[in-house]
Amino acid sequence: MLVEAAWAAAKTPGPLHAFFVRIRAKRGHQIAAVALARKLTVLCWHLLTKDADYRWARPALIANKRRTMEFKAGRPQAKGNKPGPAYAYNIKVLRDQEMEVARRAEQAYEQFVAQWETLPKEKVRGRSKPAGL
Repeated sequence: MLVEAAWAAAKTPGPLHAFFVRIRAKRGHQIAAVALARKLTVLCWHLLTKDADYRWARPALIANKRRTMEFKAGRPQAKGNKPGPAYAYNIKVLRDQEMEVARRAEQAYEQFVAQWETLPKEKVRGRSKPAGL
């Protein structure tokens, strides 16, 4: 189930997609999916233990999914002419704004990773080659 969630996360824009693409380029798509599944597991553990929300969540999408689950669980529809929190998902401009935020997060992750420098081979194990060898 975790790998299926990873495949879904790999298809949506955001930092998780950028992580998937980076690993896929080096190791292949199946290994990248398992790596993303592990990352999702660790992320969920941290979110649950720290009682925090995911920083890059799309609020309108979450409200829409939550309301759909409430309907399936048998909660009655709210009466009146005040739109609920899931209404924002029906407005294309708001959905597009949320997708743009996710794309920017993906680009920020890619820039962050691009700044990483690999260590020279002689410094990898904490040793440096003596001069003159």
